[in-house]
Amino acid sequence: MFDHNLVLSIVTQVDGALQKIADRAARFKSADEFTASSSGMEALDSICMLFMAVGEALKHIDKITEGRLFARCPEVDWKGAMGFRDVIAHHYFDIDAEQVFWICAHELKPLLAAIRKIRDELQ
Repeated sequence: MFDHNLVLSIVTQVDGALQKIADRAARFKSADEFTASSSGMEALDSICMLFMAVGEALKHIDKITEGRLFARCPEVDWKGAMGFRDVIAHHYFDIDAEQVFWICAHELKPLLAAIRKIRDELQ
């Protein structure tokens, strides 16, 4: 079995980071808006930094729980969420604003819902 309190703490942090991403991305209607201004680029940078933190935390949770916790929510591409961290960290200068925008628009809401479901189950 895993350290329940530790996992709950990390899941809660992930929830907060995902909500920050959602809040910051909500004002953008297209990827071009990220790259059209310095404030858009700052938002893109901060969103990417949060995605890196989320990906690292997801990897840590997956290791602690030996993959069992995320198996409860098979509708989420957990491997992709964790792997996105690696893309950002290792190819930062090649980040595609369109890809980040698409992930925010299409993948963020289901990921946040799954994390909240997991958090609620752990509480």
